[in-house]
Amino acid sequence: MTGTGLMAFWADIDADYLQRYQEWHNCEHIPERVSIPGFREGRRYRLRGRDGAFLMMYETEAPETLSSDAYLAALNAPTVWTREALTHFRDPVRNIYRLQDSSGAPGPFAAPWIASLRFNAAELPERWLSGLRAAPDVTRLRLYAVDEDISNIMTSERSVYGGGPGEQQYLLLVETASPEAAQAAFTDLPDSCTDAFADEGWLEISHEWKGTTT
Repeated sequence: MTGTGLMAFWADIDADYLQRYQEWHNCEHIPERVSIPGFREGRRYRLRGRDGAFLMMYETEAPETLSSDAYLAALNAPTVWTREALTHFRDPVRNIYRLQDSSGAPGPFAAPWIASLRFNAAELPERWLSGLRAAPDVTRLRLYAVDEDISNIMTSERSVYGGGPGEQQYLLLVETASPEAAQAAFTDLPDSCTDAFADEGWLEISHEWKGTTT
């Protein structure tokens, strides 16, 4: 069953810090986050078209997990390594989302490719969505709406990287089994999405919490 909360964070990483960033995210940050009660999975996708651009995301049981005491305690007490890493984030956009709709099902492993669309249109044409669902190698679609209250919570980590929520109110994630499907997902956008932000990328790491929470 898909969790209804999502934290999605887009950022460019300084070129001279890239390897150190990956070490931090792989070895400390993702394991730390997914051990917080209510966190289900963490992933990082490397985006095409921009050197050092990433989408970092965490699926949670509910959006409220992302305003829980346990999570806010972590955000307000960043480790030394986290403080160092966050100073190398450029053009950061971080949003908290609530799941609106989902089709398809997660596979046994995290999707190797993903396409993300940030947009403001209140509704997407069903015919366009149906075509996307039926496209070759598309395995799952998830539609989210921003939770503005949680997205705008100020924390110690946010004061380091200096970014905040984006202006787009909705997020569509398209998981695919091939790079061609991810690249093709948003080549023919509806007229209502001409000012949207579209990205696609490949999976670098995923980490799912296998323990129990109390």
